[in-house]
Amino acid sequence: MDHLDLPPLSGAAGTVKLPGSKSISNRVLLMAALAEGVTEIHDLLASDDVDRMLEALDALGVRWEALDPPGRYRVHGVGGGLPVKHGDIFLGNAGTAFRPLTAVLALSGGHYRLAGVARMHERPIGDLVDGLRQLGANIRYQAAEGFPPLVIEPAEIRRGGVVRVRGDVSSQFLTALLMAMPLTGVETRIEVVGELISKPYVEITLALMARFGVVVAREGWQAFVVPGGATYRSPGAMYVEGDASSASYFLAAGAIGGGPVRVEGVGRDSIQGDVRFAEALASIGAQIEIADNWIEARAPASGGLRAFDLDLNHIPDAAMTLAVLALFADGACRLRNIASWRVKETDRIAAMATELRKLGAVVDESEDQLVVIPPESIRRGEIDTYDDHRMAMCFSLATLGGTEIRINDPKCVNKTFPAYFATFAAVAQPVPVIAIDGPSASGKGTVAARVAERLGYQHLDSGALYRLVALAASRVGASLDDSRALAGLARRLPVRFEGGRVLLDEDDVSDAIRSEACSQGASRVAALPAVREALVLRQRAFRRAPGLVAEGRDMASTIFPDAGLKIYLTASAEIRAERRYKQLLEKGMAANMAGLIRDLRERDARDAARSVAPLRQQDDALLLDTSGMTIDQAVEFVLDAAGKAS
Repeated sequence: MDHLDLPPLSGAAGTVKLPGSKSISNRVLLMAALAEGVTEIHDLLASDDVDRMLEALDALGVRWEALDPPGRYRVHGVGGGLPVKHGDIFLGNAGTAFRPLTAVLALSGGHYRLAGVARMHERPIGDLVDGLRQLGANIRYQAAEGFPPLVIEPAEIRRGGVVRVRGDVSSQFLTALLMAMPLTGVETRIEVVGELISKPYVEITLALMARFGVVVAREGWQAFVVPGGATYRSPGAMYVEGDASSASYFLAAGAIGGGPVRVEGVGRDSIQGDVRFAEALASIGAQIEIADNWIEARAPASGGLRAFDLDLNHIPDAAMTLAVLALFADGACRLRNIASWRVKETDRIAAMATELRKLGAVVDESEDQLVVIPPESIRRGEIDTYDDHRMAMCFSLATLGGTEIRINDPKCVNKTFPAYFATFAAVAQPVPVIAIDGPSASGKGTVAARVAERLGYQHLDSGALYRLVALAASRVGASLDDSRALAGLARRLPVRFEGGRVLLDEDDVSDAIRSEACSQGASRVAALPAVREALVLRQRAFRRAPGLVAEGRDMASTIFPDAGLKIYLTASAEIRAERRYKQLLEKGMAANMAGLIRDLRERDARDAARSVAPLRQQDDALLLDTSGMTIDQAVEFVLDAAGKAS
């Protein structure tokens, strides 16, 4: 699937059990592999990044088994350096696997090549390599200086002493050195040059190392001492916390969409710094509750979310969620100290700015910050994800602005959260749709309009759009068989529905599109796949709060397959011809009953036989035969069904 269309939402509420933390999962796997003893890991994240680490450990001679239930693994530690001394290791775009494995393999005395996808080869690793070379490691760059792929050869490693590493590019460099230093067997001091960013991720590393028996002494955030004789020892069992970065999307959904939305798997005692995202939400007005193993978010008790100016160095991943949440704030929002975004899965500052602008925001970007001025209303957008899982997940929240969002390359979420979109859908509350399909002159237009009026919903007469294409084609002399030209007309159609009138480039064509010529032309153009594709997005744009009544011939099958209520409204050809006959006479137009019956039957046959979205009752649609019913009776039938469906 190359894209995913997410429907506009009217709110969000529910409970989510979080997947395991990526950061914890890959750290625990590597420590368990290096440890003495067997470690049983519970709730390990199922994702591409973790799969890359598991594959690498297998290739390096570490035995592990997947157990029941899913997420439970048994890892047989090797008690020191990895046993396989030759390997060509592919790690995709998994930074949490690439950086620590680089450090561990550099101290393992073997011949290794480490590579990844193209984006991994653009992510800097020079500061980590420089730190390892201070110990005597033999590492060379196979392509660009300072970037993967890497070739590691055996070397005489200097045991102990001082290693210096920059802290202002990625905390993963320090994490990698910390995790590898127990392999030296002697005391090693690691000094951080400059400001250390993303400190909470280093805290995760230190906490997990302590669980495996290695306690690191710390001098503020400037120096860390790994003791001599330190050895990883299995704690027996490890439980992976829910992913706090992933929690941010659902907590933000609760803050924007009313809530409450509760996430289970993280709480006040979490070792993950991204739980502090909840503090950021509270600071801008969201209602937050935190317990030992859950966090819950609701919209502000009064008013909306407030504009913010925040230093987000401590929660760089969850900060991306705040960038999209800025679309819903009451003023300009500033996200500061986020330079690390530049060296993540993509250049996240540039990517975020580009995609927010598509939705109507005014965005100013600099080297280490973003300023987002929200639009009056969020525009429908087609979001590019840059093979970055967090871009895809963040921008799903824009649907809470009541607009459809298309996510390109949605499978990129497999990196950390393969079930993300299904999980998001479980708490999402889509803008309700009543889809009414049926053959021509069955009365669905009149019924739909009255139902929409009674409910206060938007109304979409999809047939009018196809009639407008046919009318526009006749005005410019385009052939009804010229698929390319007609699709172009459909995309550019200057149409407005206003006060019961249909305006084509300011010309009231309400009556003109009801002529038999337009009716027959609409049936022909509707059979052209290119025209239908051009009008799909235009029709979906009518889905706005508080709801929509959409009528046509493929509302339930193609345009709104997720409609909460689907009606197939029909009547006999004779009854429909009689209705059309009366309509035409009322408008002073000539009509012939026999001709109308023939035309309707021919049109029914064409609509039922077309290759794209043929007219037919969907399995989950209610049948409403109005042959013996009044309009009022049909309207009451639909309203009663809507009440039962809600």
